[in-house]
Amino acid sequence: MTPRRPYLLRAFYDWLIDNQLTPHLVVDVSIPGISVPMEFARDGQIILNVAPHAVGNLELGNDEIRFNARFGGIPRQVQVPLAAVQAIYARENGAGTMFEPEPDYLVSALEQDDEVTSSDRPETSMRLVSDEQAKVSDDNSGDDEPPQPPRGRPALRVVK
Repeated sequence: MTPRRPYLLRAFYDWLIDNQLTPHLVVDVSIPGISVPMEFARDGQIILNVAPHAVGNLELGNDEIRFNARFGGIPRQVQVPLAAVQAIYARENGAGTMFEPEPDYLVSALEQDDEVTSSDRPETSMRLVSDEQAKVSDDNSGDDEPPQPPRGRPALRVVK
């Protein structure tokens, strides 16, 4: 039998959108073939907002999910094999479902591991949607930390 995950994922996605909720995907970043911004991954997972206003060209296929989105203002193309999708839920109330491991995905993951040894495994990479964005230099020189607030007493004065 074919895996249930793509059908359930599309059904839950449509249900969440029909109820004006914001669908989010929980994705395992250790699965081969994934293309997500790794700088936003935490504890081996990344949570992706897949609401229609947050992504472009969303394709919920039988083998993978593809879309374009902005991460930190940089447009990127995201590809997620369905084997990597762990859950879909609504940001507002947590409604959704977690996906159980399916034999078809476990077998394909084992076959890919046999073909590619851990030392030969390529780095997970991202592609820019637009090369023009890469040419624009960033003033903050890549630091994602917020600026330090000024020390000492506030300098407000009462004006009468």
